[in-house]
Amino acid sequence: MNRGKNELLTFLGGLLMLAAGLFIFCNKVTVSTAYGYGMMGIGSFRMNTGLVIVPLIIGIVWMFISDGSFVSKLFTTIAVIFIIAMVIMNTRITLDTMKLYDWILILVLIFGGGAMVAKVTFANRGYEDDDYEPRRKKRKKFSDNNSVGSIDDQLDQMRKNMK
Repeated sequence: MNRGKNELLTFLGGLLMLAAGLFIFCNKVTVSTAYGYGMMGIGSFRMNTGLVIVPLIIGIVWMFISDGSFVSKLFTTIAVIFIIAMVIMNTRITLDTMKLYDWILILVLIFGGGAMVAKVTFANRGYEDDDYEPRRKKRKKFSDNNSVGSIDDQLDQMRKNMK
């Protein structure tokens, strides 16, 4: 009976540890743009951030002029994907300096909590009511008094009795 409560406590404790570790980690991370003054780039190609919108504007205008042709929708979709890719590629993520103790605490909280949550989430659920042994171990074998453990065993026993 205690097993369900222990699994719930393990899951909630792991979730709390995971959330605390991710919260501390996110407070130690700084996110900024890689290039200042409104410049975005792919490799050595640099582009003003306003120019990234031009293909999107062309695609929207083309879509209204051509009554929503497939090519205009495809061009607009590619322009939106290009804008999202430019924003992601020009994001710089840095980790602030911290003590080794803080770093180990963050790692233990994140991975320990994640392991506790995974343990409960992916646990073997093949248990019977009050006994917490797996069902496959509880299967009864053939005996002289015709007690059987599964439907297949019953069918085999019936075939033997018919002969």
